[in-house]
Amino acid sequence: MTQPCTDVLIIGAGLAGMAAALSLPPHLRVALLSKGAAEECASAWAQGGIAAVLDAQDSIDEHAADTLVAGAGQCDAQAVRAILAQAPAAIDWLVAHGVPFTRDDTGGLHLTREGGHGRRRIVHAADCTGQAVHAALLRACRERANIDLHEHTSALDLLTVGQPAHCTGALVRLPDGRQQRWHAAHTVLATGGLGQVYPATTNPATATGDGVAMAWRAGCRVGDLEFMQFHPTALQVDGRAAGLVSEALRGEGAHLKLPLKDADDNITAVRFMPEHDPRAELAPRDIVARAID
Repeated sequence: MTQPCTDVLIIGAGLAGMAAALSLPPHLRVALLSKGAAEECASAWAQGGIAAVLDAQDSIDEHAADTLVAGAGQCDAQAVRAILAQAPAAIDWLVAHGVPFTRDDTGGLHLTREGGHGRRRIVHAADCTGQAVHAALLRACRERANIDLHEHTSALDLLTVGQPAHCTGALVRLPDGRQQRWHAAHTVLATGGLGQVYPATTNPATATGDGVAMAWRAGCRVGDLEFMQFHPTALQVDGRAAGLVSEALRGEGAHLKLPLKDADDNITAVRFMPEHDPRAELAPRDIVARAID
């Protein structure tokens, strides 16, 4: 069987993978791999929104200060400022690609608030932001003649030659179960997280850390593996996380409460976050998660 060859092989079809594909020059042939159906990714599940300084009363300095506080000394301040300075342009890019963000009464982007933020700076599409962003970019990818989306197609390992190793593509499992070597001039890992290594997670079933493992086996350095993408509030069904409960609810005033029984088995819901942090429910998610625990 002929081995496929492409200019750019992107492993992962979430927001990172699709944004990379859409940002490449149209003369390049791009193969975009999705382990499952294209909609089965953390990007499509995100609810709350995206932070960016868009209000005249807000500033990059304030956004950076909030981020550094939430980062508890672990952030690179220069990187934080560089990323946050690009956020407004990133929102413009998403709007240009058809993302239907919620608007306010004046027609501007409606801004809400989430934990760790001192101001309203969260752009959102109702409470299904990730789904709206993902759907718009997926539609844009499918409309691009140079982008080929391959669903139910898993990368198993990176192909390398030489010493030090040079990546030449990936070994791929096709939808029918066969394995095939896909060669590419450039290979991009955009495989998402590894939440499924934990017994409880709001990450999708596909978040099994494939990209980190493939990169490590190919000789890449890995680091900071303790920093996991997670969500502290989830809907629990039969003892398992069945989906996340948006942070935006807390941003709009929702309280976290602990159900307590008295001697007569009467249940009283008691608010507990003020005991753990002066910001209460608007504390950053790591503090909220520890308080819940």
